[in-house]
Amino acid sequence: MKKIVDERPGLLLCETAETMIGQSAEYPALFCVRSGISAEEALVHAALYLKCAASTSLKTVEANAQECRGLAWSTVHSVEMASALISAVLTGMRSSNPNES
Repeated sequence: MKKIVDERPGLLLCETAETMIGQSAEYPALFCVRSGISAEEALVHAALYLKCAASTSLKTVEANAQECRGLAWSTVHSVEMASALISAVLTGMRSSNPNES
């Protein structure tokens, strides 16, 4: 019986690839995830950004309409940053193993 060995690098050994945040057709990105960040560190930060997004979302629901604008933008940016970190980790993992499609 053949033993199946996963030859992909372990998640904790991977690093991020540079990933732009908030880029659009009209405006260039002002922020990016740097390349070379450990996957573990990126995921820790992603978890923190998502925790912030959850907290601000709750406060947005509880607040009145005038107070909601800043909280809503905070939620949008936290979610964008968490998504960029996760995307950077995944891109870094894929570029670490060029044989994987």
